[in-house]
Amino acid sequence: MLLSLLDRSRTRTGFDDGSALRHTVERAVHAEKIGLHRFWVAEHHGVPGIASGAPAVLAAAVASRTSRIRVGSGGVMLPNHQPLVVAEQFLMLESLFPGRIDLGVGRSLGFTEPVRAALRSERTDTFEADIAELRSYLDGSGPVTARPAVSSPPVFVLATGAGLEVAARAGLPVVVGGPVLQQDDPLALYRKHFRPTPANPEPYVIVSLDVTIAADAADARRLAVPEAWAMARSRREGEFSALEPASAIDESQWTPQTRNRIEASLASSILGTAGQVRPRLEEVVERTGANEIMASTSTFDRAELFDADAAFAQLAGVAG
Repeated sequence: MLLSLLDRSRTRTGFDDGSALRHTVERAVHAEKIGLHRFWVAEHHGVPGIASGAPAVLAAAVASRTSRIRVGSGGVMLPNHQPLVVAEQFLMLESLFPGRIDLGVGRSLGFTEPVRAALRSERTDTFEADIAELRSYLDGSGPVTARPAVSSPPVFVLATGAGLEVAARAGLPVVVGGPVLQQDDPLALYRKHFRPTPANPEPYVIVSLDVTIAADAADARRLAVPEAWAMARSRREGEFSALEPASAIDESQWTPQTRNRIEASLASSILGTAGQVRPRLEEVVERTGANEIMASTSTFDRAELFDADAAFAQLAGVAG
């Protein structure tokens, strides 16, 4: 079982946005040291709690500070970009860091209406056509030759629902997470309709979810609370905030609604000691047939986050 990380460049109280990006690069260096397979960065625009809006640029910074770990995007949101430009960016990354670059693509629009207007995002769903156009530039079969003309990095689809069918028809690997994972067989249609290609002769599934490992279950919960608290506040206040120290979050002041939201968020994560987390990951792998687990864990304390990442890396034999 391959284990990887998705880092969203979460901002932290007391640190500026630039620090969040530097923290991402430092975490990638640590991820390589502890033997994780991939390290992906994200694309979010105008979100106060997330500093990364340009995954190709951040991926270049990560790849330049590492030497072995695969580096990619989780993901580039195609409604925000012209496929030719995305192809050029990732072909350039592939030429600079050969054999280490992944291109994950998604279909999400901007976080708010002003952001969508600023991005000139269209509401028309052209995702499947955009993927086909993007791949034509990557493999050199398009009407324009994208430069540099090098071997294409692998393409992954961040998908749920109809996106899984798009990925199956295109014969591409998928990254799945969120509520879809609660279904009994969430990848059945993807596997049924998968069209093999020379690059991807079989379906490939990466499951993305929050995984937090600590010395005991209470510590793991404490580490997960800052992210859950920020999510709950975003529902209440309409703004996704920076991570706060767990010690600064007064649980006694939570309203019943806030508490329910936080507990639901924690329940959807996998938290605990290594011995508690391992069987839960095994269950996910068995139910989904996942080839790889990608943890999207975040917390305020970076030293404890690095410890949690190291404990996660030590589970590499899960379901093996």
